[in-house]
Amino acid sequence: MNRWHARRAGRARTPTGFVSQPEPRTIGSFARGKQLVAGNLLFAGHLVEAGTGTIWDIAPPSTAFAEALHGFGWLDDLAALGDLHARGRGQGWTFDWIERFAGGKGPGWTPDLTGRRLIRWINHAIFLLMGQEADASDAFYVSLGQQTVFLANRWPAASPGLPRFEALTGLIYAGLALTGMEEHVEHASTGLARECTTQIDGEGGIPTRNPEDLLEVFTLLNWSALALAESGRMARPEHIAAIERIAPTLRALRHADGGLARFHGGGRGLEGRLDQALATSGVRATTTTGLAMGYARLHGGRTTLILDAAAPPRGAASSNAHASTLALEITSGRRPLIVNCGSGADFGEDWRKAGRATPSHSVLGLAGVSSSLLGRGGGKALLIQTPQVVNAQEIEGDGIGGMIVSHDGYAASHGLGYMRRIEMSVDGRAIYGEETLTAITDDEQRIFRDALDRTGLNGVRYALRFHLHPDVDAAIDLGGTAVSLALKSGEIWVLRYEGPADLSLEAGVYLEKGRLKPRAAKQVVLSGAALDYATRIRWSLAKAQDTPVGLRDLVRDDPSGLP
Repeated sequence: MNRWHARRAGRARTPTGFVSQPEPRTIGSFARGKQLVAGNLLFAGHLVEAGTGTIWDIAPPSTAFAEALHGFGWLDDLAALGDLHARGRGQGWTFDWIERFAGGKGPGWTPDLTGRRLIRWINHAIFLLMGQEADASDAFYVSLGQQTVFLANRWPAASPGLPRFEALTGLIYAGLALTGMEEHVEHASTGLARECTTQIDGEGGIPTRNPEDLLEVFTLLNWSALALAESGRMARPEHIAAIERIAPTLRALRHADGGLARFHGGGRGLEGRLDQALATSGVRATTTTGLAMGYARLHGGRTTLILDAAAPPRGAASSNAHASTLALEITSGRRPLIVNCGSGADFGEDWRKAGRATPSHSVLGLAGVSSSLLGRGGGKALLIQTPQVVNAQEIEGDGIGGMIVSHDGYAASHGLGYMRRIEMSVDGRAIYGEETLTAITDDEQRIFRDALDRTGLNGVRYALRFHLHPDVDAAIDLGGTAVSLALKSGEIWVLRYEGPADLSLEAGVYLEKGRLKPRAAKQVVLSGAALDYATRIRWSLAKAQDTPVGLRDLVRDDPSGLP
């Protein structure tokens, strides 16, 4: 159907120019722009050398790589560089795409990719058209018109969620900017308002529970609202209300360093993207209570802790979801300390699967099993068995705040419920944790005894993992009873524990978007065996006494994005 509609769009009446052009709001990377000019294409975890030729002669190593090419997000990076060489690359690759793929040819004719591409072409039209002959400009407008007509017919076929928001925003951009395309604006605005109602819940969350996806949706809603306002139109009330719901949720999902919590396939977000989106929205900061899209946030002083305190996504929304229930991340100032491994989607199917498992998260897990299980559904790897009951309760005390959370993800297989109690001091210098595995009911105790028998009465093995950011320097201390964690800022944190567990410092990985391969890291592991109906481990993570309250963190991070 995409092919048929694309060919049909090729016969449509095309625009002759711009009525108006929205202000470019996409953020590119100067460093990545330099890599592109040098012919180094780093997309979806693959590095391919284009040399001096066109990128469209390259055989894409993966579907994600092809989508990155045809979505034209790289135009943002070339525009960020902005010199003659960058413009030459951008113009050459764009007009070669028109020559090769106009009229529905190639893999780029899907609603979400077309919406993404239209936004970039319209944003960077001056960059692309500067110095071009009339024939090239005409071909550019013809292709814009064909893609707009295609999108007007096919946006409902985009997958619900971020892909459909991209398609509708691209249609609004094109309808407002191009001559003769105004008729599509009303239709797209109505569709966007409907998506805001059905896909964004009352607390400003989305079904995938992916914080980075939420940021992208929020950014698209901002762009489309501003484009409508600049043309003298108003976004629908449902559209504005969605922006107002999402803003406080994103603030709750932001760590002290400005990056997003990395859960359910999401990354930290492009640097500056979150701050820009929140500022653009005009929604004033407010104090939120309770969970934000199922996440709890504790903060004190320079420290933030974000905890996955709800059931994972289910059904189609779980195609990128992780078995991360009750996992946490901790950031001190502008330095991530405790992290989750992240999404391995850019590094192949094996890494993608490994990144989704419970051992890739900072949480307690049982040996050989995740709190949610992967299976096939609709041709995709979905979560087919998840915790049925996830509870979360806030606690407050004198000079301390925290959460008590629990899930039953191990009850069916091992008869064990898992409860996690996390507390943080108001100055953020100390965090206390308590991990409990319990078999309470008769049925749970029977299942636990059966699981214990399968081990030869050696106990149900468990491991409490704290994955460390690659920049954290860790060493076992105090005779093997503690781990010292040194940050580049100069801060020293010390992790101690008590309970039936063995402490070890093991190899780990950090799966980061924009890299060629996983980064080496370390993880602190407290491992043991559950032999009774109740097993408890207590731990604390506190700044060393000689660590000052405030530090001048002047160490610069590498902005190149290179491996």
